[in-house]
Amino acid sequence: MADLEPASSATDAPAKSKRKKLLTGIAAIVLVGGVSYGAWHVLVGSHYVETDNAYVGADTAQVTPMVAGQAIAVGAADTQAVKRGDVLVRLDDSDARIALATAEAELAKARRAFGQTAATSTALSEQVRARAADVASTRAQLAATEASFAKAQVDFDRRRRLVPAGAVSGDELTVATNALAAARAAREQARAAVAQATSQRGAAAGTLAANQALIEGASAATAPDVLAAEAKVRQARLDLDRTIIRAPIDGVVANRTIQVGQRVAAGTTVMRIVPVGQVYVDANFKEGQLTKVQPGQPVTLTSDLYGDDVEYHGRVIGFSGGTGSAFALIPAQNATGNWIKVVQRLPVRVALDPRELAAHPLRVGLSMTATVDISGR
Repeated sequence: MADLEPASSATDAPAKSKRKKLLTGIAAIVLVGGVSYGAWHVLVGSHYVETDNAYVGADTAQVTPMVAGQAIAVGAADTQAVKRGDVLVRLDDSDARIALATAEAELAKARRAFGQTAATSTALSEQVRARAADVASTRAQLAATEASFAKAQVDFDRRRRLVPAGAVSGDELTVATNALAAARAAREQARAAVAQATSQRGAAAGTLAANQALIEGASAATAPDVLAAEAKVRQARLDLDRTIIRAPIDGVVANRTIQVGQRVAAGTTVMRIVPVGQVYVDANFKEGQLTKVQPGQPVTLTSDLYGDDVEYHGRVIGFSGGTGSAFALIPAQNATGNWIKVVQRLPVRVALDPRELAAHPLRVGLSMTATVDISGR
């Protein structure tokens, strides 16, 4: 037994030495790896923030008819590229043409009505002058009847004073009395005629003033009724033009829902136009990654569609007003006893280079990986 102990010790010594060297090597590798990672992080890694939670977006244009009608032709299909102004849909324009013809007839009627009103003013002016002449004539007649009445009064008074002396008979007095009554009646009739003529002149003057108010300071082109009728004509012509629906922007047709023969209401979305040449990327970074991210910083992006061989270059143009959960249909309610903190993500808008988009087009919703250079170089 005494001879075996030295042999066992001699066998363990090389094993311990080998184990020690292995552990030392592993420690050295770990140390070198840690130092290398630390150096990489200080020199490179800390200058960038990256996320693969990024997606292509675009400000799509909704195509909506401004007037109701039945589609008689649809000139665009899903995935079709269109240019601004291209005809997308034609609606039945029969009702619009009838409305335009009616509005044009109303405009012609309004212009003729203004001409008639202007002509009426001339006739009314002549009537006012005629009524003034009538007033002068009746006043002359009144003066004559007043003179006749004064003469009859004098004759009656003279004969009445001679009756007691027997110089005038009863018949003569009766004749004088009747003549005085007739002269009085003629005078009252003349006064009434003057009042009537004066009233008619006032009425004619009022009618003229009212008619003049309709045309004062206006012409056949600026009369209110004519302007209102012209506005209706423009509206009818605009509604007729709107029966042809055109592309508002350049892009690709998506989500087309209209078919030939379908009747659509005004304001109904019938398709969308996606401006594939003006897409952007919304990169959702963790809140802890955004400490040094600022608008204007360069961004390098790759898409799952083309892989790492194709790189896009862009710049940060802004941050969303809130996190994705803040605008959720049912926002998270954190005021509970079992609350667990969840790292939030904030969308960062990245503008892309149009030339790179033209060379390698993207579509809305595609996944992207975005790396922001925060070094400030």
